[in-house]
Amino acid sequence: MAASLTGSTALITGATAGIGRAVARQLAERGAEVIVHGRDPERGAAVVSEIEAAGGRARFLTADLHDADDVRRLAADAGPVDILVNNAGIYRFGTTAETDDAFFTEQIDVNLRAPFLLVQALAPGMVTRGRGTIVNVSTLAATVPARTGGIYGASKAALELLTRVWADEFGPAGVRVNAVAPGPTYTPGTEDYGPMIEALGRTTALGRPATPDEIASAVTFLASPESAYVNGAILPAAGGVLALSPV
Repeated sequence: MAASLTGSTALITGATAGIGRAVARQLAERGAEVIVHGRDPERGAAVVSEIEAAGGRARFLTADLHDADDVRRLAADAGPVDILVNNAGIYRFGTTAETDDAFFTEQIDVNLRAPFLLVQALAPGMVTRGRGTIVNVSTLAATVPARTGGIYGASKAALELLTRVWADEFGPAGVRVNAVAPGPTYTPGTEDYGPMIEALGRTTALGRPATPDEIASAVTFLASPESAYVNGAILPAAGGVLALSPV
C-alpha cells in the first residue's frame, strides 16, 4: 500500500502541463498539499481545480524562472516545503555556432540556476525540521550526447552533479535529494517535435516514448517514504537500452 503524504507540502515547478502536472496530481492523491507553479494563471487554476475536484488540496503560484529575484520570491511565497520537485525546464536546440548569448543564458537560468536558488532557499528549512525530499527532473541528454542539444544537456548534467552534492550536504539532516532522467516523453511541450519523439522512442528497449504519468510515477517514488534509503541517485526513466547485436 502506498505511503500517505498527508501533512506535507509539495512545490512543483512547471506544474501546469506535462510531467509537472502529472506529478502534482499524483502527490495530491497521496495527500500532499500541492503548490502548482507555472507562468499561466489560467492553466494553473485549471490544475488546481482538477486536484480539488478529486478531493486534494492545491494552490497556484506564478514566477518567472528566468529572473533570480522572482525565483527567490517564489520560495518565500511558498513558505515551508517538505517536497520540492524541480521540474520546469527549457529545451532549445542548435549547434554551437548557432548558440547566441540569449540562447545560452535562458537554458542555464531556468534549467540550472532556478533549481539552485530554490534549493538554497528551501532546503535549510527542511534541515531544521529534520526531513524533506528534493527531486530534480533531468534528462537522458545529460549523459548521452545529443546533436544540437549541447547547452540543454550540459545544463541538466550540471543539475545531476548538484543532485549528488546536495545529497551529501543535506543527507545527514534527513533530507534526501535525487533526480529522474526521462527519455523521450509525450508532453504538450514536445508537440512540435512529434516525429523526433516517435523516432527516439523506437530507439528504446520498450520501443515507444513515455507518457507524463509514467515519468511522474518515478518522481513520486523518489518523493515518497518508499524510497527512504535512496539518496543521491539519478534514476533513468528512459525505456531501456537496445542491446548490440553480434551479427
